[in-house]
Amino acid sequence: MKRSIGAKPFAYPAPAWVIGTYDAFGTPNAATVAWGGICCSNPPCVSISLREATYSYTNIMEKEAFTVNIPSEDHVKETDYCGMASGKNENKFETTGLTPVKSDLVYAPYIAEFPVVIECKLIHSFEIGLHTQFIGEIMDIKADESVIDENGVPDINKVRPLVFGPEARNYYGIGKNLGKAFSIGRELK
Repeated sequence: MKRSIGAKPFAYPAPAWVIGTYDAFGTPNAATVAWGGICCSNPPCVSISLREATYSYTNIMEKEAFTVNIPSEDHVKETDYCGMASGKNENKFETTGLTPVKSDLVYAPYIAEFPVVIECKLIHSFEIGLHTQFIGEIMDIKADESVIDENGVPDINKVRPLVFGPEARNYYGIGKNLGKAFSIGRELK
């Protein structure tokens, strides 16, 4: 029997992404978000949701661009810090030792140390309630050579991305491979 736990903002897994933006002075900012995901395949798009009170909200609205930086397990402390501090008060790149790199496609920085970067131009924003959802069209994905597989795409086992458990407020690594998508289900036919 299932027990109702009420309407809460969590689903498994939530990403642990770090969003890169520039402020009005061209200073790079990094902010951790968990409310995000792929939202369209053609054109390829991601969505993220931010509160209006955040520094990144203003940066995205003004510059109409952002990057999604996918951290590996090696950068859990830096990822967490970017979600705790405000870019209004400090330069999080200086504090964490992460390196901002200017995208050549959108007006936003990406993080050199993170294995996968998604460069996005803002195409829509929607006020939902406490959060505004930003839809970014993916202009390019950059990945470290060390995480790219024989098919030319990032290998999740090499990327070792972080995921967030919103209910307990913990970060996790990925689990084991359970089977090939669009294939293992055929066993039921």
